[in-house]
Amino acid sequence: MVITRRTAAIGLGLMLAAPAAWAQAPAPVRIRAVIDAVDGNTLMVTSREGTKLTIRLVGAGTVIALAKASMADIKPGAYVGVTAVQVEEGIWRAHEVHIFPEAMRGTGEGDRPWDLMPRSTMTNATVAETVQRVDGHALTLKFKDGEKKVLVTSATVIVAYVPDDKSELKPGAKIFVPQATKQPDGTFETARLNVGRDVDPPM
Repeated sequence: MVITRRTAAIGLGLMLAAPAAWAQAPAPVRIRAVIDAVDGNTLMVTSREGTKLTIRLVGAGTVIALAKASMADIKPGAYVGVTAVQVEEGIWRAHEVHIFPEAMRGTGEGDRPWDLMPRSTMTNATVAETVQRVDGHALTLKFKDGEKKVLVTSATVIVAYVPDDKSELKPGAKIFVPQATKQPDGTFETARLNVGRDVDPPM
């Protein structure tokens, strides 16, 4: 009976401890920053908020460059990501459009809140239709849970993902880290980051 009670107590203790351990796991964060210095796979940066951070590229350390593109590059069937803010019922104005390569089709598909600016959203979806208007081009975006109409204007930043390597990670370069994990020592680790080639990462 004593053994049974001890076993039950240990089991209960493990059950209670597990949620606490899960709760302590740091949530991934997004980082927008300028590179101050580079030491191998370690970047010393200044964040958009003015904070000095250290970021380490881990694993293969994928680096993706963002290059300027135009509305002519956004064709029906293209897979894109759009940051937008609602301007009227059912219509959203695009702040930026990034065009995914075919190999990245399906990445982050869907519509969700985004932290680029107040009330902004990110929609990763397939372009179903483009319609030219006096004030720009209206895109119909279709994703697995629905669709969304966004207006691309002359002020919208349009970029495309292009292959890159770590050579463009140098002081002064602007980067966007979509998913970084904070470590116990206060540094951050990520397996992927975007660097602006001839344009600031607009995400």
